[in-house]
Amino acid sequence: MSRQMKRPVYAGCTLDIEVMACTDPKSGKIRDAKPKLRFKDEAERVAHRMGMALRRFIRKFNATFRAGDLYATLTFDDDHEVHTFKEARRVRDAFWRRLRRAYPQAVMVIVMGRGKSTSRIHMHLVTQGVPEEAIRKAWVWGMVLEPIRVLRGHNYYVNEDGEKVDRGADFTGLATYLFNHWTEEQGGHYYKGTRNMTQPEPEEPTEDKRKYTADKPPRAPKGYLYIGSDQTPYGYACYHYVIDPGGASGKPRPT
Repeated sequence: MSRQMKRPVYAGCTLDIEVMACTDPKSGKIRDAKPKLRFKDEAERVAHRMGMALRRFIRKFNATFRAGDLYATLTFDDDHEVHTFKEARRVRDAFWRRLRRAYPQAVMVIVMGRGKSTSRIHMHLVTQGVPEEAIRKAWVWGMVLEPIRVLRGHNYYVNEDGEKVDRGADFTGLATYLFNHWTEEQGGHYYKGTRNMTQPEPEEPTEDKRKYTADKPPRAPKGYLYIGSDQTPYGYACYHYVIDPGGASGKPRPT
């Protein structure tokens, strides 16, 4: 018997409502459902796993970071340039230890990547609790590109009609950009993050018999705006919402 389960997942100012088809006539619980995924080839399987990993990273990023946190780009000078990601990881970890010793309570994420035009390895740091000058002082292998950016409380995205829409402190765009720095050449994890990053908050899934589409999504909870959806061929759909940055008082409502 095919069942449809719905689960809200809160992360910062964002909300994802997952709708999943599963087969489980006894309990209806997602964790008990038998997987029914079918992939044409290994490339399709890898793409599916990358999509799930990206979704997890976006939620964790949005749950963790807030307006006012810092985003820095770290480059290597000629004297310290590295040519492999094995070398880059050694530098990254040394830089990481410097910041962690000085600011043990700080929250940090670092990703590595290659420049599209130069192919030189560089890094991006997003942090909560490390001052700008401390970042510059700790990075002794090259240059910290100026200015170090401050995460904004109002981020604008272009919708399907080509209009710019204020989605408040929704950092999905930045999180996606950072995640996409990973390549197979790097191997290992997609990013390095501190253990005190905030986890998203999923609710218990419930059975739902209504039929949802991109044009007819689940009703937005009070104070939230519907911004779009993603669907896979494997019985999974995700409907995205953000806290209305206008609100009644003109400010984002607390989660």
